[in-house]
Amino acid sequence: MSVATAAEPAAFAALRAMGRPALVIFDCDGVLIDSEPVANRVCAQEISALGWTMDTGESHARFLGMSLSAMVPVIEAHIGKPVPAGWVRYLAMRLADTLAIEAVPIDGAEAALRATTALGLDWRIASNSGPEELAAKFACCGLTALVAGRVHSASEVIARGGLGKPAPDLFLAAAAAAGADPVRCVVIEDSAAGITAAIAAGMTCLAYSPDGERPELMRLGGKPFASMRQLEDMFRAVP
Repeated sequence: MSVATAAEPAAFAALRAMGRPALVIFDCDGVLIDSEPVANRVCAQEISALGWTMDTGESHARFLGMSLSAMVPVIEAHIGKPVPAGWVRYLAMRLADTLAIEAVPIDGAEAALRATTALGLDWRIASNSGPEELAAKFACCGLTALVAGRVHSASEVIARGGLGKPAPDLFLAAAAAAGADPVRCVVIEDSAAGITAAIAAGMTCLAYSPDGERPELMRLGGKPFASMRQLEDMFRAVP
């Protein structure tokens, strides 16, 4: 059986409905780079040091898909005081330093990027991670040359007065940079914040769900698929 008729009917149907995309936008963490376990560990350590005792599981549950800037008011509300001056920058650099040696790619991610190019589809990467962290992760995984000129960080959007995910600003910025109509864009995401942002931007969103369909992502509008290795077949089958 084909991916279209069996494994991924929701994702395939979404692509069939929109037709050939003008732009494919990939999230990074959890979609291209398996960085979330490392990032959750580091964030849990640093948040615990501020007085909110936290393990990696709670860090994942509370902050998945959020930018570091967006985490700050949540942390401050819990600890009852401001985080130290420069704390966001400190955490960003600690994440970058750690991921520079511990990041690993998601299975099939590099093949998916190369296949997207081979099929003549333009693509970008749009992430709530900071630019230093993104550069460190791609370098560690040997992807720097492949992604050069295609990476958009929420930090750039925030610096211009916009917001990271779950706001649509980051995805809209990536589409504008590529000269693509948002309604002709497809986003590959794995988090509630990312799917919310994609739908708000008017884009089709495929929800990467390697551990089985996640109802909470489907309720937000994400169309599930199970493996990055299936993207080539899905894109190839779209007229």
